[in-house]
Amino acid sequence: MSTGEYSYLKDLNPAQHEGVINVKGPTMIIAGAGSGKTRVLTTRIAYLMDQHNVDPFNILSLTFTNKASKEMRDRIEKLIGPEARNIWMGTFHAVFARILRTEATHIGYTTNFTIYDTEDSKSLIKAIVKGLNLDDKLYKANVVYNRISGAKNRLVSWKEYNENPIYKDDDEINGRPEMGRIYRIYSQRCFKADAMDFDDLLFNTNVLFQEHLAVLNKYQQRFHYVMIDEFQDTNISQYMIAKKLGAVRQNICVVGDDAQSIYAFRGADIQNILNFERDYPDLQLIKLEQNYRSTKNIVQAANSLIDKNTAQLKKDVWTKNESGEPIELIKSASDNEEGKLVASSIFETKMQNRALNAHFAILYRTNSQSRAIEEALRRINIQYRVIGGVSFYQRREIKDLIAYIRFIINPKDETSLRRIINLPKRGIGPGTVEKLFIAAEEQGADIWDILCHAQELLGGRAANQIEEFVDLIKNFKIAIKNKDGYESASIIAKNSGLLKELYDDKTVEGLNRFENVQELLNAIKEFVDDQDREDKSLASFLQDVALLTDEDRNKNHEDTITLMTIHMAKGLEFPYVYIVGIEEELFPSQMMLSSRADLEEERRLFYVAITRAEKKLHLSYALNRYRYGRLKNCEPSRFLQEIDPNLIHVNRKFVSETAVPSSNPQYARNFIKQNSNIAARKAKKVPDHKPSADFKPSDVSDLGSGMKVEHPKFGFGKVIDVEINGTSKKANIDFDVHGQKTLLLSFAKLRIIQM
Repeated sequence: MSTGEYSYLKDLNPAQHEGVINVKGPTMIIAGAGSGKTRVLTTRIAYLMDQHNVDPFNILSLTFTNKASKEMRDRIEKLIGPEARNIWMGTFHAVFARILRTEATHIGYTTNFTIYDTEDSKSLIKAIVKGLNLDDKLYKANVVYNRISGAKNRLVSWKEYNENPIYKDDDEINGRPEMGRIYRIYSQRCFKADAMDFDDLLFNTNVLFQEHLAVLNKYQQRFHYVMIDEFQDTNISQYMIAKKLGAVRQNICVVGDDAQSIYAFRGADIQNILNFERDYPDLQLIKLEQNYRSTKNIVQAANSLIDKNTAQLKKDVWTKNESGEPIELIKSASDNEEGKLVASSIFETKMQNRALNAHFAILYRTNSQSRAIEEALRRINIQYRVIGGVSFYQRREIKDLIAYIRFIINPKDETSLRRIINLPKRGIGPGTVEKLFIAAEEQGADIWDILCHAQELLGGRAANQIEEFVDLIKNFKIAIKNKDGYESASIIAKNSGLLKELYDDKTVEGLNRFENVQELLNAIKEFVDDQDREDKSLASFLQDVALLTDEDRNKNHEDTITLMTIHMAKGLEFPYVYIVGIEEELFPSQMMLSSRADLEEERRLFYVAITRAEKKLHLSYALNRYRYGRLKNCEPSRFLQEIDPNLIHVNRKFVSETAVPSSNPQYARNFIKQNSNIAARKAKKVPDHKPSADFKPSDVSDLGSGMKVEHPKFGFGKVIDVEINGTSKKANIDFDVHGQKTLLLSFAKLRIIQM
């Protein structure tokens, strides 16, 4: 097995070398982005076996993904041979399921216990809720499952849950006083069925080691060395198991980066890594600070950002790589234009650098942001793939609403009917649906005609439910007559019950689906607001969508641009990275502004996004973004101001000149003034107006032609006329210095000087 001079150590830098050879006692390796942590971990294991003659059966290596585990095992095998296959290496769940298969009888299970997946668990929860005659809209399976999962990850059993007044009060406040009862029955039913869910694999391992010390001692003696990758992502349950296993020999090595802790919503506890030294005062602390991935500009930008976090383990990430190109800022008037500018920038970069599509990644905070990007890429025929979900128009909730629209427009559309006839649930089962289609075929009739005569065919309760569905469709046809596409779609989304069902689901998944439907409505609103379109009907929009969603070009096409949320991008790297939607209340998310801890997690998320880039990084924000059917005025994210302005460049080609001013012009101007490139360009233009000392926006509901006004940026002017289009009002104003401007009165800040 010996390699003599251990050639695999020669190419390590000093910090990496230290992380490999110091194998005794507790060790924490803080691994900055792109610093080669996987190489250190795999070489450390090979070194243990090669130099210290450690039996691979005595090594426990825990990872978070099967992919990471396989990659590490393959690397070790290349270094020291097939003995690497005997290492106890895998994900937390896989390794501890293996232990439980041997030891489960100690805690009342058989060794052949069943493992429930998420859907199995939710099905059981639904059955319990139904059996208790509880409201399944209030006790949604997702909500209950996530509540139980969170408790188990904090090592709170159903007994402790029901005895804790804090949980009881919290459930009552949220209108779910029976949550503890469901948790109890769920746990008892799982146990009776000899089944463990995904969280039980960790929870029950803790129970096993806590209640059966002989079993714990057996594995403490087996595992001489315990190593944990991505330690910043561990929850309490995972850390407690590892701590117990490493308690005898103290040869526990954790590798991670607190700056990349971004999974608190999954139960990850950053305190595990921040307080590791408290648990092991005599630990060796090794910092991998040399970045091999990115240019100096990208590394320095990431450092200047993450330095603003107070809760962190300080490190100085650096690189020997070239300085590279400056970070490029893209500023657009709207999210729709943002998509176009990003697509245009990618096209230009591809041409200049002969880059492949696979060299590019577009990252965003929420899945709903992909829509505008996808449409822009398709229009210029650039192939792409969406990671972490299907393409925007292929998402379930989007297809549901589109199916309603399609069927209302064309009641012969059988595919859409099958999708919506019992959505939301209205008591029309699949057997009834099949009877309807059989009748239509036998009588040579359209399915809509059959639906309208359901009483004659079926009778009873099923016919009554179908009659209600038919009335709903007829009412929609009347309600949307003579209305534009957006008004029509909004009516359908609200009155079909789809929007309410998604709104009532307060899980992360439910909120994402609700936002996705809102984004579809935004797309229709943009379609309607496009002055170049004559036909603003839903039928016209559907035709556009049908052309956009033709995915034949994408099949089996490997050279594609990658679109994904930043959470999905962790661990990946690309030569060219675009981070879009960097605006207040979007990134950082509005839901993450209530505490410093939440805000710092958002900053770490941005840090992760920046450090995915190797050669060139683009940052993009829009001054206006459609949300909930309205054009919302946006501000550039505070995170943009936290990056060293000397590292940022604005390419004039990718800055919109038609952008509506921010609702906080001074905020935007302060950001721009920090950047010398922007400042130089601004100097060539007419200077912004300095508002009067007594400037205060007036009520413009009665604004009319001939009135004199003051704008905080454009100065003094005279109203030419006011246009009213539906619920929106625009004012055409002739400003003394800046000339004529058309402003949306819902956003413009005007002081009326003279009536």
